[in-house]
Amino acid sequence: MFTLDDMVTFAWAFFITLPATFLIHITGHVFFAKLFGARTELIIGKGKKLLKLGKIEIRQFYFTDAACIYDKIRKERRWKHALIYAGGSLFNILSIIIVNGMILADIWPKHLFFYQFVYFSIYYVFFALLPIDYGENHPSDGKAIFSVLKYGKTYKKFD
Repeated sequence: MFTLDDMVTFAWAFFITLPATFLIHITGHVFFAKLFGARTELIIGKGKKLLKLGKIEIRQFYFTDAACIYDKIRKERRWKHALIYAGGSLFNILSIIIVNGMILADIWPKHLFFYQFVYFSIYYVFFALLPIDYGENHPSDGKAIFSVLKYGKTYKKFD
């Protein structure tokens, strides 16, 4: 049963753990976009812009979402765009393996934070790869991968 005692855990999960999964996910997109020569912008959160550090923009509701914008890549290829779209989930999966490996190796303790992190990461990967549209010109990563591989349709901004 959820009680007031759980509010600290909830706040920790909502304001730190969940945004960490977003940040790792979006870093995967940025990594592959940069690997293929694109210039990128990173937007963390929604709402009013609070801070801009170079190509990173932090918004008021930093804990809700993140997005990557990239421009033209070197030697346009469908598979490169597909890898950029898959990069977020690949980074989340890699982070899950690292966290579980560190716990199994007794380097990190079994802790609720890590459990929440892995849980949120799995959840995020599942919904990122589910091939659906989240709105007009706003596909999931899975839908973007399908669209670029089958039809050659690319997206320059995605979550």
